[in-house]
Amino acid sequence: MSRATETALVREGRSSYEGAAATAIGLSGVMFAVGLGTLVDVLEITTPVAGVQLSTAMGIVLLSLGVGIISFGLASRLDYVDTRPQPSAGIVAAVAFTGVWFAIGALVAGAIGLGTVSWMAVGLVAGAVAFAVTAFSREDIGSTLPAGSVAVLGGVALTIGVIGPGWEWVLVSYNATLFGDTAVPVVVMFASLLTGWAAAKAYGGFGTRGRNVGAYVLIYLIVLSILAVLVGLVAFVVVKGSPGLFHGFSIGGEQVISWPFLTNGASLLADVAGVFPALVGTVWLVIGAVLFAVPTGVGAAVFLSEYAEQGRFTQVVEVATNGLWSTPSIVFGLFGAAFLIPRFGNNKSLIAGMLTLGFMLLPLVLITSREAILAVPDEYRDASAALGVSKWKTIRSVVLPAAVPGITTGVILGVGRIAGETAPILLTTGGGVLPGKSAAPSVLGGFQLSASPPFVTNPSLLEATSALPYQLYALITAGLSGNIEAPQQFAWGLALTLLLVVLVFYAIGIATRYYFRKKLHQ
Repeated sequence: MSRATETALVREGRSSYEGAAATAIGLSGVMFAVGLGTLVDVLEITTPVAGVQLSTAMGIVLLSLGVGIISFGLASRLDYVDTRPQPSAGIVAAVAFTGVWFAIGALVAGAIGLGTVSWMAVGLVAGAVAFAVTAFSREDIGSTLPAGSVAVLGGVALTIGVIGPGWEWVLVSYNATLFGDTAVPVVVMFASLLTGWAAAKAYGGFGTRGRNVGAYVLIYLIVLSILAVLVGLVAFVVVKGSPGLFHGFSIGGEQVISWPFLTNGASLLADVAGVFPALVGTVWLVIGAVLFAVPTGVGAAVFLSEYAEQGRFTQVVEVATNGLWSTPSIVFGLFGAAFLIPRFGNNKSLIAGMLTLGFMLLPLVLITSREAILAVPDEYRDASAALGVSKWKTIRSVVLPAAVPGITTGVILGVGRIAGETAPILLTTGGGVLPGKSAAPSVLGGFQLSASPPFVTNPSLLEATSALPYQLYALITAGLSGNIEAPQQFAWGLALTLLLVVLVFYAIGIATRYYFRKKLHQ
């Protein structure tokens, strides 16, 4: 056979091989999506597909994928296609498959009723075999055989109904029960991840390129699943909360837009119960926390980054800051109740809640601001100093503008946390659960001048105020209804309003970051 003819045949076979591997990658992605849909109850495993239940259909597809994955490895090992596998799949893959097959062996042994010693022994044997196959076989076999076998085993279990609708496993030791509605999608998603990874390695011809392609496919599937869960969560809240949010909404008439859910309180006189006082209270809590934490945190970051000598002091501050950011919110709430409330009239108040949430936000602002300032190239500072500009003016005019996008990112992340916190608000701010419209804090119109210190007072800041997280918590846990016609609808509308408030603050922060980043690169 001539060299040209041999090359053409190899290329033709390689192209078919890549096409089959690409099909397996796409099918794995579809199976992962279907499994995720069944896990979150978008689909039912009993739904008929081509005359069989969805769980059985998924088992057939998994079985086909598993056989196909193993075939890819055998075709490469027998030199039917031109690939470049490594001598071994690698220690990382070997350890991963050891854990996978140990868990599979132990679960199967436990499901058939073997004792603790027996299922441990079965798991160890299965893990040892998987380690040997992965670590001591050539990469094409070491990557495809363990992954394809998982899909084959799962496919067989689903196809013949060993795991399916009505299946359950009582875990006596844990006082829990596993059901088929949960087990089937978990099996499908896990097996699909493995088959997608192995098929991607086969598509890349194994070796370095195959490992890169496999890693990309694995990461993409995981990222897409996370995004799907986030989008599904938001969509679920929107669907459940829209009837309550738009209850009584109208356009036209005496008012151009009438939106009683957002403009009314929950008093007996209101035709439609609303969340206006809690909405206003939440907005003021976030604004007050930001006004306290951002200047303080940025100022501290400037001092630590530009003036303080890098040594033990800065290390201690860094450790303490990270520890504060990891502190549970209930601890901040207790701090506010024990330290701040006695200093503001010994009653729950809006300003106590502002400062408590501000202390929660402060560590993240300090951490991100310091990192953003340190990320500014020293060339900027050197160029400014060479022009005779003072250090403070350099920081103010050069360093801080360059660090603003990073600082804004920290503020965005922090606001998303504090806006939905319940424990600090419950302990420091919480007012009425179902307040009337008049209970909304009037902060801007409440400032008063006085002839004695502190010369400026604001009674609104010293009054207890309701907030969306606190009101939602009380409605769910205590089951309060008051004059609300549909408490569940009202609660879901309240949850959607809180979500929208957080998203609005996110949008403001992102727009601010984009503005300064665009201005910086002009």
